[in-house]
Amino acid sequence: MYDNVDFWLQSGDAGGVDFLSALPRCIEISGQHDFNGTPVLTGRIEGLRVSITPDSLRIKDGSLCKWHLGDNFQTMQRADTKQAIERLSDILSLPMDRATVTRIDVAQNFIVKHPTLVYFNHLGEYAKGKRLEQPDGLYYSGNNGLLVFYNKTKEQQDKGQPIPELYQGRNTLRYEQRYKKRLGKTFGVDRVTGACLYDEAFYKGIVDRWREAYKSIKKVNDIQLKFEGMKTKRDLYMYGVLSLVTMSGGERAMLSQITEAQRMGELTSKQAYDLRMAIAEACKVKDGLTVQSDVISELDKKVDEAVRFYR
Repeated sequence: MYDNVDFWLQSGDAGGVDFLSALPRCIEISGQHDFNGTPVLTGRIEGLRVSITPDSLRIKDGSLCKWHLGDNFQTMQRADTKQAIERLSDILSLPMDRATVTRIDVAQNFIVKHPTLVYFNHLGEYAKGKRLEQPDGLYYSGNNGLLVFYNKTKEQQDKGQPIPELYQGRNTLRYEQRYKKRLGKTFGVDRVTGACLYDEAFYKGIVDRWREAYKSIKKVNDIQLKFEGMKTKRDLYMYGVLSLVTMSGGERAMLSQITEAQRMGELTSKQAYDLRMAIAEACKVKDGLTVQSDVISELDKKVDEAVRFYR
């Protein structure tokens, strides 16, 4: 389930090699410059971007999955990852399994029933990150990385890249978890190396993190107003809140209005908090008042299936 992976190999982890002397023959060099007096060569290895100094090699900003499998609509599992790193090692004549990994993207594409925007509207707040709506996607930005949901086929079309036959004319939702900093601290190791990526325990753990991050996102249920579901005064109160939420355009829209009112000074922090809690309580799944959306059920199932199949 890996996609983009960035590597940083230092001379000390490669037997003290001088990278500038050893590597240019096997890399398509595209540029050269100095950085604080240190010479730097830039180039590509069959599409992967590379920068080289005398004592370090960096591979970054490229899909290891696409480089190895031909496209990143596919999923790179443990065995694929090991083969990709061994292939890189053979091309460079370097131990890329010892390289420090500085970025990992864990991702999966889902063919879904509805346009992707429908699913974005049912993904609510995330306690570990800020929700950021984009024109063609949804981001959650937090201290431990980034969660991203977007329309994969549209992205390919915008880039002018081919779409595999299986995905042509289909709604394709992509869910990614991106780690870009403090990887060692995040995963409880001194440093994440190339060899870690295909270690069984590490791989299972990172796939489980991907699923748990998705599960931690508050899901926006469908509101189903039925008088027969009301048995108490409290149910009547909840019904009134849900009716107001419906009139306001849904849970997400209502929460946005409360946030805006707080920013304008029309609500105090305590008042805004109380209103949010009342809406959250009313919008919980409850027989006769709210029901879990079939959109949520579909996405829950696909995430669970991906973990069972790819772990």
